[in-house]
Amino acid sequence: MTPVHFTFSSAFVLALAGLAFHRTHLLSALLCLEGMMLSLFIALSLWSLQLDSTNSSSLPMFLLAFSACEASAGLALLVATARTHGTDRLHNLNLLQC
Repeated sequence: MTPVHFTFSSAFVLALAGLAFHRTHLLSALLCLEGMMLSLFIALSLWSLQLDSTNSSSLPMFLLAFSACEASAGLALLVATARTHGTDRLHNLNLLQC
C-alpha cells in the first residue's frame, strides 16, 4: 500500500470512527460525514487519474455534487433542529416524537 493510499484510507477510517464513537452533537456527526465524503472524492480522483480513462473521469464530479447536496441537507436539518429544540445535542433529540 502506497503512502497516499494509506493516508486517504486512514482519513476515511478516522472519520468513520469519529462518527461511530463521538455522537454528541449533530454538527460533529455532519463534519465526520463530510470528511468521509472528501476522502472518498480525493481517492476516486486519484484512482481515475491512475487509470487514464475518460469513462471514469466524471465520477468524482458526481460524488462532489452528491456531497454538496448532502451538506446542504445536513445544514438545513441542523438549523431546523436548533430552532425547534434549541440545541444540536443528539441525546436531546427524540425522533419518535413529532
